[in-house]
Amino acid sequence: MAANAIDQTRRMLSLVTYLRERPGAHVADVARAFGITEDELISDLDVLPMCGTSFRGGDLLDIDTDGDRIWWHNPDDVAAPLRLAADEATALLVAARAVATLPGLRESDRDALLRATAKLEAAAGEAAGASARLSVTFESEGGVFAEVDRAISERRRLWVRYYSPARDELTEREVDPIRLFAVGHTYMEAWCRLSEARRTFRLDRVVEIRILDEHAAPPELELRDLSEGLVHPSADDPEVVVEVGPGGRWVAEYYPHDRAEELQDGGLRITLRTPDPASLRRLALRLGSDGRIVAPVELADSARTAAAAALAAYEGV
Repeated sequence: MAANAIDQTRRMLSLVTYLRERPGAHVADVARAFGITEDELISDLDVLPMCGTSFRGGDLLDIDTDGDRIWWHNPDDVAAPLRLAADEATALLVAARAVATLPGLRESDRDALLRATAKLEAAAGEAAGASARLSVTFESEGGVFAEVDRAISERRRLWVRYYSPARDELTEREVDPIRLFAVGHTYMEAWCRLSEARRTFRLDRVVEIRILDEHAAPPELELRDLSEGLVHPSADDPEVVVEVGPGGRWVAEYYPHDRAEELQDGGLRITLRTPDPASLRRLALRLGSDGRIVAPVELADSARTAAAAALAAYEGV
């Protein structure tokens, strides 16, 4: 499996050349040649038809597979000399300059990007001047992504300050990054030195990040299958129903659930499954007036008892 998104992009660029030279190539042979699984290859092939030489979609790659062989139906059309319209050249130049400013980008990649940008500017003519009046800045997640990607490439440890909405707290920890992946949001899978266990961190919740000098040495771990999502509650797990107000809507984002129904006050009625319902008592305490456990009744009673005990403890201070 590719270590990071940049590696995957490089692989897909090479895949285009490889398939052009081998019409009707077998899926198994191509996967073996690139050192990836057949499922990973099929995932790449699902993306390639959305790529091409025109932002307007006129010259997209017409590539498909029957599960055994791969067919590229328009290689000659796509190989025709590229002619960029003014808006296309402007968009490319603005994007290239923005990417070149990303923190954590490897210098070799930055230099290659700047050289390509200079060539594009020369070819674009007047459009290059128009693009110079535009700029793009990335949100903080873009910088975090670049730092994690660099740390993975250089096999270095990371220090992060991370926000956990379930506990409403910031923690500082050192982690050995394993991979980046996207399931709705972008995540980093890493070996956490604080908990001595594998942990998953959502990039938009990383408040601060720093690459350390220490060599990253995560233990050999089997990568989890994420094709069905980040967490896989079992259908046999007990069902829990939680009602939250507008201030507790984050629960539906943080906890995998079967369904989330809108309530009239702007809140949600969330149905989820967990092998340990008692663990949700902490969620109930965290929510306070923003939510409550509705079912099962035993868990709801237990949460109310825990909340009353907590209040009594405060009253005694």
